[in-house]
Amino acid sequence: MTVTPEIKLAPEESSIPALLARNARRFGMQTAYREKEFGIWQSWTWAETHAEVRAMALGFLALGMARGDYVAIIGRNRPALYWAMVAAQSVGAVPVPLYQDAVAEEMAYVLDHCGARYVVCGDQEQVDKVLEVQEKVTCIEEILYLDKRGMRKYDHSHMNWLEDVMREGRAAETRLSGELERRTAELTLDHTCVMLYTSGTTGKPKGVVLSNRNIIVTSKNSSEFDDLRPGDEILAYLPMAWVGDFIFAIGQAYWTGFCVNCPESAQTMLTDLREIGPTYYFAPPRVFENMLTTVMIRMEDASPLKRRIFNHFMGFARVVGPRLLDGRDVGLGSKLKYGLGDLLVYGPLKDTLGLRRIRVAYTAGEAIGPEIFDFYRSLGINLKQLYGQTEASVFITQQPDGEVRSDTVGVPSPGVEVRIADTGEVYYRSPGTFESYYKNAESTASTKDPEGWVATGDAGFFEEGSGHLRIIDRAKDVGKMADGRMFAPKYVENKLKFFPNILEAVVFGNSRDRCVAFINIDLAAVGSWAERNNIAYSSYQELAGLKRVLDTIQEHVEQVNESVAQDAMLAGCQIHRFLVLHKELDADDGEMTRTRKVRRRIVEEKFADLIDALYSDKDSIYTETEVTYEDGRKGKLKATLEIRDAKVFGDARRMAAE
Repeated sequence: MTVTPEIKLAPEESSIPALLARNARRFGMQTAYREKEFGIWQSWTWAETHAEVRAMALGFLALGMARGDYVAIIGRNRPALYWAMVAAQSVGAVPVPLYQDAVAEEMAYVLDHCGARYVVCGDQEQVDKVLEVQEKVTCIEEILYLDKRGMRKYDHSHMNWLEDVMREGRAAETRLSGELERRTAELTLDHTCVMLYTSGTTGKPKGVVLSNRNIIVTSKNSSEFDDLRPGDEILAYLPMAWVGDFIFAIGQAYWTGFCVNCPESAQTMLTDLREIGPTYYFAPPRVFENMLTTVMIRMEDASPLKRRIFNHFMGFARVVGPRLLDGRDVGLGSKLKYGLGDLLVYGPLKDTLGLRRIRVAYTAGEAIGPEIFDFYRSLGINLKQLYGQTEASVFITQQPDGEVRSDTVGVPSPGVEVRIADTGEVYYRSPGTFESYYKNAESTASTKDPEGWVATGDAGFFEEGSGHLRIIDRAKDVGKMADGRMFAPKYVENKLKFFPNILEAVVFGNSRDRCVAFINIDLAAVGSWAERNNIAYSSYQELAGLKRVLDTIQEHVEQVNESVAQDAMLAGCQIHRFLVLHKELDADDGEMTRTRKVRRRIVEEKFADLIDALYSDKDSIYTETEVTYEDGRKGKLKATLEIRDAKVFGDARRMAAE
């Protein structure tokens, strides 16, 4: 697999601010951004967006922002915060978006590590977190805020309303426009575009330095791969600190000129999704799983006739829908029946989900269940999988139209080389490969070799014939059981999470004689089941300990064991014993990252007593766990957890040998 020749870009394509100026000329009257506030959608054209960003950049100059300064951006997805990133780039500074749900301590590490002189906050909550850590993060000189509610009585000697900064910028147009033009004109493909911090699964987050070349060339290649167009619409609801949001809502949006829509809040996201009806959509598997769970809950409450119609046409769609999406012939009769199903079931369902207009949809981050994946494709939704990471500017592999499958992550993206090392680890290099880890030359050298090859940390292989990549697990998590059989926990965990009742799973077994597991139930799905069956409960802990819930989870575990037993290579990963945790794994308690990846080592240390019990002959275990409440207070959660044995299938040792 060879890299495409180096792409030559025009001067107007050499930076994000340059692309903005180009779009203002080319698509001036076309809508660039929408935001819903107080229930009303507001819109800005590309010409208006350019004017807003320019005013903000002039205001930043008036505040004294220098080339090379780091500017932290904290808040929910809002046009003004995206503009703040582009305005910072325009004056030669580097934007550093942070996770809005990060606690003050996590925020302090990033602010201090990057040496942020300026912080742009979405609202009072984010300002308060910055003020809380300002004594130990001494680099911060100015705090800017977007929403002025609650800010009247604060000390404003080093704090400014963003609107006032923009007013000052407009007033200083004559005085500062020349300096702004010079700084923007200086920007090249090699200048830093953004710095994004990794989720810190195994340690402190690392600052990933991405250049204009990384972002723009990757955006160009990926946009052309899926024929993205100026008329496309996306909903920007994922964390602004995540590389995917930056690529979709800034990189690809500025390359193609499509419209970025910002929801009013996380609570209204699904409603806003229905109102916008995006044509291009990305969601992690959990979002698609939650949507499907909602649909199935509603069908449980529907009349018998509606349920029969739904089940009949969905059964038909699972066979015909994907074939139609791939452009294969299904016969006139099947087309007519599918059209009737679209009128009665598929169309109304897509309208309800807000997915009626989707041309391209992607999922990534974790494996998605084949049943869930096939459900959406059967509706005629062009859902595909991609594989990527922050260090790659997202894209490593993608699924081309007509080659979409639930068990692979596709072929190398345009311009990307992928190879598999002798150890089974996946390596890549591409125009999107990051420049370095900020202030961490040692990690940079261990991750990216002198030839530009990057170690992903994932184990996988290419299928013969199709050339599609299959990911097995994190390379560091793939191990051996005591008798030498392969241990791949993520493979089993993802199978467990395919069930709507299971939110999270953590499997243990490396160097052990058998595998055991922790399970988190999905409170929404299991709670809805409890309500339909008139089962009372007062908390997550009580619901998770109910006998009928444990029986259901045991059925799921044993179904997974039966499935895992069919894979000779991984048959030894069947789960022998499990327990349902008394609390949800939580980022505030350090058990997960802000992108909902399990911090396996921390979980092992924190719940060592539970793991020991699973490997004993105990049928229950009493435990006390420290938890963090929403207001930051600490407390103790006490529980006695039931330990269940699960049925395993076949002679796993013999099957593995065969």
